[in-house]
Amino acid sequence: MKQEDDIKKAVEVMRNGGVILYPTDTVWGIGCDATNEEAVAKVYKIKRRDDSKALVCLVDSDNRLQRYVRNVPEVAWQLIDAVVKPTTLILDGAVNLAPNLIAEDGSIGIRITKEPFSQELCYRFQKAIVSTSANISGEPTAQNYGDISEEILSAVDYVCFARRQEHKPHQPSTIIKIGKGGEVNVIRK
Repeated sequence: MKQEDDIKKAVEVMRNGGVILYPTDTVWGIGCDATNEEAVAKVYKIKRRDDSKALVCLVDSDNRLQRYVRNVPEVAWQLIDAVVKPTTLILDGAVNLAPNLIAEDGSIGIRITKEPFSQELCYRFQKAIVSTSANISGEPTAQNYGDISEEILSAVDYVCFARRQEHKPHQPSTIIKIGKGGEVNVIRK
């Protein structure tokens, strides 16, 4: 399948409230429309994850990031410009997202993806996309398509074709929380 068709199908599924499996800038992810509360609830159910544990979302650009965070602190922009490895920022003041995606303290984990497939998917979808590892909570992270359990594969509405043949180590993103006063706290390296 051509990448363009793969992305078109994934976008159509998400626009209809469905859940997809897709390759990201880190590991394979379970994704959906980050603004759709019912779709986000499906992701929690698939992962068997308590919805008090917030999920991460991906965007394709600085501009899109600003749609979902009320005030992006200057230190966040400095980190985005400086990091080489995929880095998820936990930022206060989440807006325009499904309420069950936002942490109790009003923050959101968000990452600008630079990986070609997930970046194009976010660009074509024109919204933030949930990105949580393609595994049941507590089980090992699926680094490649071949690592994804049958239970996860059968629970989603669409599985992207991109990078299915890939077999190489992938790491989850670095996670950095930025406090209200600009304090930087590295949660995962």
